[in-house]
Amino acid sequence: MHLVQDNEFIQRLWGRLKIESGAAAYYFTRESPIRMAVHHLKYKNKPEIGLMIGREFGRMLRESDFFKSVDGVIPVPLHPRKERMRGYNQSTVFAQGLSEAMDVPMLGKVLVRRVFTATQTKKRRMERFENVGEAFAVEKPQTIEGKHLLLVDDVLTTGATLELCGKSILEVEGTRLSCATIAIASR
Repeated sequence: MHLVQDNEFIQRLWGRLKIESGAAAYYFTRESPIRMAVHHLKYKNKPEIGLMIGREFGRMLRESDFFKSVDGVIPVPLHPRKERMRGYNQSTVFAQGLSEAMDVPMLGKVLVRRVFTATQTKKRRMERFENVGEAFAVEKPQTIEGKHLLLVDDVLTTGATLELCGKSILEVEGTRLSCATIAIASR
């Protein structure tokens, strides 16, 4: 996907979020090995999986014309309580790997999650939007003004989380946005 401008990732967000580029490293299906890898990353205390995938995918994105102008990587935040329970944010470790490989800073504290929400994994599309609502905000917007930012998460399913996070980022003057995930769920 990182080599094609009009790809499935972009199409999933069309008309909802203005992004420059979008790509997922893998497809997420019930049978795919990446499903188990993401599960271990999120729930089995295996942050090294996210870091490794981030580094590998970051090398690919660095070579893509669509991602060369990225100035920084922003992970989708977890609520502090959920992050304490899990021990880390899976999107942050993925973002660290991307940041290293792309040689751009990770901006881990720019986007914050203000509201504790239930897990999205078993929710339908509209339930996902209702669940996250006004949960995200940009802190210190001056740090991202005028920059091309790469917003990252673990899995793109409906796009609700990326959409709401992305809209918060795009409210900051002069920002441009691209998105990347470890995987994209098949429809």
